[in-house]
Amino acid sequence: MNGPQFFDRITVQTPLRNIYRRLGYKKGVTRLEAGRRDELETWIRDAGLLMHLKGVARRFPVTARDSSRTLLPEDVVFESRDLASFLDGCGEIALIAATAGEDIINAIEQTAAANQLTRGVVFDAVASETVDAALDWITAYLRQALRRENKAPRRGRFSAGYGDFTLENQKRIFELLELQRIGVRINESFILIPEKSVTAVVGIREKP
Repeated sequence: MNGPQFFDRITVQTPLRNIYRRLGYKKGVTRLEAGRRDELETWIRDAGLLMHLKGVARRFPVTARDSSRTLLPEDVVFESRDLASFLDGCGEIALIAATAGEDIINAIEQTAAANQLTRGVVFDAVASETVDAALDWITAYLRQALRRENKAPRRGRFSAGYGDFTLENQKRIFELLELQRIGVRINESFILIPEKSVTAVVGIREKP
């Protein structure tokens, strides 16, 4: 089992389609006046400049798995039927995480204080979708590295708080990934700080 691999600077394309979808705009359905679109794109660009994407990944062999538990080395046990089902056929997993940093969160809070609610909603959407794109970037990095081993990440990701994979598992993931090294903290309610920080489990399979 290897230690965490840190990515101190992740660069992704701004996921405009997903940002507009999160904001409720549908291509071919919602019409935007030119001035309104220019305003939105300015806010999207401003939010992008405040994003400082960092991430981490760490691989683990699955030492045992039954219908309700997944066991990893170092006596790590994830109690979850949903996670165990998700990992069906996977002999290994990767824990991954990404964060947008503090600046974008401070900016979102400032827009709320200034009653700039629409601008704040746009900033929030940009942060959420861009961090998700950073997880995609890390998964793509893993896919490239695994190719040499005739392995591949299975489709999809699974995060603490989904189904019966309770949010309390976030604390163990935080420790295993050493998230403090990329500026992430965790509170007593198992919420990651800064807010736009996410973790996920990726299943790894042998290729046929």
